[in-house]
Amino acid sequence: MKKIALIEDDPDLFVLIKYNLEKEGLAVVGTQTGKEALELCSRELPDLLLLDIMLPDSDGLEICRQIRAHPRLAAVPLIFLTARASETDRVVGLELGANDYLVKPFFIRELIARVRVQLRGQSVARQTLRVAGLELERDSCRVLRHGAEVLLTATEFRLLDHLMSRPGIVFSRDQILDAVWGLDKSVTHRTVDVHILRLRQKLETDPSNPSLLLSVRGFGYTFAREPHGPAVKG
Repeated sequence: MKKIALIEDDPDLFVLIKYNLEKEGLAVVGTQTGKEALELCSRELPDLLLLDIMLPDSDGLEICRQIRAHPRLAAVPLIFLTARASETDRVVGLELGANDYLVKPFFIRELIARVRVQLRGQSVARQTLRVAGLELERDSCRVLRHGAEVLLTATEFRLLDHLMSRPGIVFSRDQILDAVWGLDKSVTHRTVDVHILRLRQKLETDPSNPSLLLSVRGFGYTFAREPHGPAVKG
């Protein structure tokens, strides 16, 4: 079941949208305050975000910036709900990373149609990541290397998924800890290093000279955009 995060301060509209989306078989989580939006989305990891721009305690545009800068939320489709109807407002919203922009008042059926369009955009192909003979199947939680299954722990799978789905982006150890281990405060930077080492041993042709899971000196780790050549030692 697809999950929708709804950030809308109007209580009547919030209830109306939630009721109709749930009638369509969608799960809805939400809040009526902007200050809780990022925490909610980080916790729930929705498939789509409906975000009011004019919130009493926050700026929806700033929330959008934070969402797009968050490693686990950057790719989540986002639809703005707003009373701002000018062309300038629409352009600003879209340039900040919104996928769609719906002006109030709107018909609920139109909202549902736009939600469906964005959810269809999350194609089935994205459920399987393929790079250089390595396949990660999200639906079955399997990883294949040249057709042979590689047994990973749940944490190793989440770590690989996080890096592999964003090739070329360098993540610090703190960012990886937040994305993969969440609120578990017992883990340290060394935990990340150990899990990267274990993944290299399972996935790399030459773990001592990796071509997929690369170190970036002074910053952290990245999954190679074009897997070839040695890692940068550090």
